[in-house]
Amino acid sequence: MTDPSQAPAQILPSEPTSADPRVAELERRLAEQAQSHQTRLAIADLKLHAIRAGMIDLDGIKLIDQSQIRLTEAGEVDGADRLMTNLRRDKPWLFQAVTTSTLAPAPPVTSPTAKRATEMTHAEWQSARAALLKRR
Repeated sequence: MTDPSQAPAQILPSEPTSADPRVAELERRLAEQAQSHQTRLAIADLKLHAIRAGMIDLDGIKLIDQSQIRLTEAGEVDGADRLMTNLRRDKPWLFQAVTTSTLAPAPPVTSPTAKRATEMTHAEWQSARAALLKRR
């Protein structure tokens, strides 16, 4: 006989094994989600680099060889600039033409100023005065 002072061993619920079809299905779905996430991350980063490179139509990203795309730990495409340079060389019609002219800087932003009474004609002044008196 056994010693009654020893407590019986606790029976733990069986842990799911890899043979369990539910676990296998969940692992498969998790792997699909991870792959989908990686693909979307790569496409987003490639779109960013394509815009910076001057790509006219972002559908041109589909022409990049998928085997060349590698993600870094940070989730960025490794060598994306090189991929865009190669794509520009191979398919230049996807990109804007490079110009040698320089762009003129944009004029400074100025807020619109109201016309002063000394700059108005007599008729403009009378209508502006009437509008001002109506608001009071």
